[in-house]
Amino acid sequence: MRVLVTGGAGFIGSHYVRQALTGAYPALAEAEVVVLDKLTYAGTEANLAPVAAELRLRFVRGDICDAELVAGLMKGIDLVVHFAAESHVDRSIHGSADFVLTNVLGTQTLLQAALNAEVGKFVHVSTDEVYGSIDEGSWTEDHVLEPNSPYSASKASSDLMARAFHRTHGMPVCITRCSNNYGPYQFPEKVIPLFVTNLLDGRNVPLYGDGLNVRDWLHVDDHCRGIQLVADGGRPGEIYNIGGGTELTNRELTERLLAAVGAGWDRVERVTDRKGHDRRYSVDITKISEELGYRPRVSFDEGLAATVRWYQENRAWWEQLKERAALGAR
Repeated sequence: MRVLVTGGAGFIGSHYVRQALTGAYPALAEAEVVVLDKLTYAGTEANLAPVAAELRLRFVRGDICDAELVAGLMKGIDLVVHFAAESHVDRSIHGSADFVLTNVLGTQTLLQAALNAEVGKFVHVSTDEVYGSIDEGSWTEDHVLEPNSPYSASKASSDLMARAFHRTHGMPVCITRCSNNYGPYQFPEKVIPLFVTNLLDGRNVPLYGDGLNVRDWLHVDDHCRGIQLVADGGRPGEIYNIGGGTELTNRELTERLLAAVGAGWDRVERVTDRKGHDRRYSVDITKISEELGYRPRVSFDEGLAATVRWYQENRAWWEQLKERAALGAR
């Protein structure tokens, strides 16, 4: 079996690759894993260092918008797991062109190549942000798409493209939509690693607005396990929500992070709220639970403690990434 993982040097993609190559997913026990990654600011081969010597791993640096490259890599592939995406909301607010190019055109390029190569399964990894904001209750997979940021709009567009390839061509595509991920190897622009690394460096952390925006937190290991369940048994053309079951306000999350590193509220700076900031996300995971047996296994307290500890013990990993990102922003 041959698996193509796009964005496999990023946070979530690299976790999936490491798990696949270390026996976590029985269906991939002997699979060859081809990673395609452009290595933008958020991707690094260091994320694959634990499995770099594995003979079943092949790394290719390249762009998912490169139709010729993608077509060549797609030959003989049995499963595509598509993680590659521009994913930071703040960056999309300041400039959305890269989000449209990578998330929409890149996804279309992959889908067309997979169709031409008659790939057996294509799992398109998306986000709960495509649903918009919900005051109460939880979204089911058939909820209308109401994205509110350029990032989420580009992901919603890619979801619709994936759905169209199934409806038009009968292509075996599944879509997953996850809640907020956290865990080791997450690029330190996202809230948990940003706060932890800033606090470890003696710097302050920003809290948007009143701090009452609510997110559901999902450990990356649970997310990737859910993705593999969909790869193994998800019905073509279907969408599956993957959630973690822990909803916290940003203020509650900040309080836990401060406690985890022994810091006080004097280290928190109130900042102007983000434009179009969604108030609350919450996904209903009944479908994936009943059909595929998914349940989150990593409790938030356990997962957060382990994540903070990882950043404390791997300063060399995140220091060079933050320095590289700062230089690139000048």
